[in-house]
Amino acid sequence: MKKVILYTDGACSGNPGVGGWGAVLMYGNAEKRISGADGATTNNRMEMTAVIEGLKCLKEPCEVEVYSDSAYTVNAFENGWIYGWQKNGFRKADNKPVLNVDLWEQLIKLTRIHKVRFIKVKGHTDNEYNNICDKLATDAVKNFKSQL
Repeated sequence: MKKVILYTDGACSGNPGVGGWGAVLMYGNAEKRISGADGATTNNRMEMTAVIEGLKCLKEPCEVEVYSDSAYTVNAFENGWIYGWQKNGFRKADNKPVLNVDLWEQLIKLTRIHKVRFIKVKGHTDNEYNNICDKLATDAVKNFKSQL
């Protein structure tokens, strides 16, 4: 199984507002950078979208280390929340509905294809690839706004 490193980040201008996401995939010496934007979204949705779009780039099942500064996304998998939510019909312990179910369902499906490990990184510090992803996401927001 190929081993891939995936760095991701999301950004939002207003929350909700115009949002962007960025991702960097690395395999061996190869590197691929991707990004995109949405006109009406939230920061959490963009963080999750970055992971989804990165995983969707993989053409075969891979072992993937996902590095993200999104505690929301990382903790959902690493602390097992996602499996409890799914088991309870995407309801939290307080019986309130889980937000972003459409994206959680996509992530669950992708993590069944790939062997994924989520790793939390500190955002906006000296992590080179987190900073690259942040720039990809914020540039996507700027580009989207410039086309309005």
